[in-house]
This record gives sequence, structure tokens and C-alpha cells, in this order.
Amino acid sequence: MKGIASLAVSLAAALLVLSPAAKSAPPGPTIVDVALAANAEGGPFEGQLDSLIAAVLAADPIVLDTLSGNGQFTVFAPTDTAFADIGLEPDDITALGATPDGQALLTDVLLYHVAHGRRNSSAVLGSQRIRVLKGGFVFQSGGTLTDNNARPVGFVVTDVPAANGIIHVIDTVLSP
Repeated sequence: MKGIASLAVSLAAALLVLSPAAKSAPPGPTIVDVALAANAEGGPFEGQLDSLIAAVLAADPIVLDTLSGNGQFTVFAPTDTAFADIGLEPDDITALGATPDGQALLTDVLLYHVAHGRRNSSAVLGSQRIRVLKGGFVFQSGGTLTDNNARPVGFVVTDVPAANGIIHVIDTVLSP
């Protein structure tokens, strides 16, 4: 896992330098920067976001551009365990992204985890539904977040700030 994490960090850094969004990135660490730092050796989520990072790198570049550019976004970031629960490890995700259909699937799934606006946990739990970039909604009822299939989502940690939004680490891959 550490090998894929360091590869992901290197590749993400290279993509950020080459990305048009990087030129218009907000001052301070972006959602991508925060996720990479949190997942890095010694980070608070060391090795727990490898699958998410692999998915962002394997998806359409618009996902990376969005999460590293201007604007404010709320990201529901699944852990490696959440991806493993649906049978996906980082190497599987990378292979999936190598095909046009797989890349499109990863893009759709990831955009279902991102909403416009900076919503802290109280704003998330105070909303009945949150429109996501993929189209559609994630729902909240009685303090429980659910996806389109009414599967409950647990929060691992909330309110991780970035210059261009906020991250909530979750225990489930949301299903569009």
C-alpha cells in the first residue's frame, strides 16, 4: 500500500503542476492537498485514503481539476475500508480507470461524493438533502446520511478544512 500511496502522491503532484485548475487554485491547501497530506506517512489517516486517491487519479481529470481548483466544495471521502467493502482495492481501481467505461464509472461515483458549497457537519446534518455534482442527492434524516439507495453512512471524522472546501471522511462508498 505504501508504494501506491507514494506513487499517488507523486502523480498527483505532477498532475497539479500541469493542471489548468492548479494555476487558479485558491491560496492554501486544496482538498487534494489536504487528502494527500492526511494519507501520507505520519498523517492522521496514514494509508486509509489510498483507494480514494487512486480513484481520483483514475477518473476523468475533471475530478482532480475540480477538487484542486477554485470554488467551495463539500467532499464525502470514503476510507479504504469502505472501498474494500464493495470489493475494490487501489490496484483494482487503477485497472478500472484504464478503460473508458471504468473511468466514466469512477468519475460518476466520485462526483456523487462532492457537493457545491462548504458545508460543515452541522450544515450537512441540518439539510434534508444535498445536491451532488453527479446529479441527484444524498439525504439526511434523523441525523443519518444516506445515499440514493437508502444505505446509511457513518462519519469517521468531520469538518476537515481546505482552502476550497471541507472534507468529511465516511465509512461507505455512496451509490449514485
